[in-house]
Amino acid sequence: MWRAIAFATLVSGTLDILMATFLTLTFGRHVPDMLRFVASGPFPSAIEMGAAGALLGLLVHFALMAIMAALFVVMARNRPTLLERPILTGTAYGLVTYVVLDLIVVPLRFPGAFPPKPISIVTQLFAHIVLVGITFAIITRWTLSARATVQHA
Repeated sequence: MWRAIAFATLVSGTLDILMATFLTLTFGRHVPDMLRFVASGPFPSAIEMGAAGALLGLLVHFALMAIMAALFVVMARNRPTLLERPILTGTAYGLVTYVVLDLIVVPLRFPGAFPPKPISIVTQLFAHIVLVGITFAIITRWTLSARATVQHA
């Protein structure tokens, strides 16, 4: 189980932060500012922390990804039938994470972030569904089934 959580966190977290970096640069913004903004969710003073704030943002990003991965892996471990259709399950989980993070948590912390702009909705839905949900489901299915195969051998 821990291997699935760690691997899902690493892969999805990396894909998601690369997409965020790409979007940040595409819109002419600075990556350290984006990372400090991520950190400012739980640590408001991170905005003024320079490089340390940016590093904290990266840590916050991967911590949130680990929480989302752990919830998914535990859910899949308790209900293995969820992994029979990983694309469907991953899509559903991605939609749930989108609603929770982008439509509830972020607006509570940053009221000006709601309602989201159309481009934000599109990019965030892609990230949550493809880079997070589906990726979690495929990695979890592969990792847990590989473990089961080894145990039965």
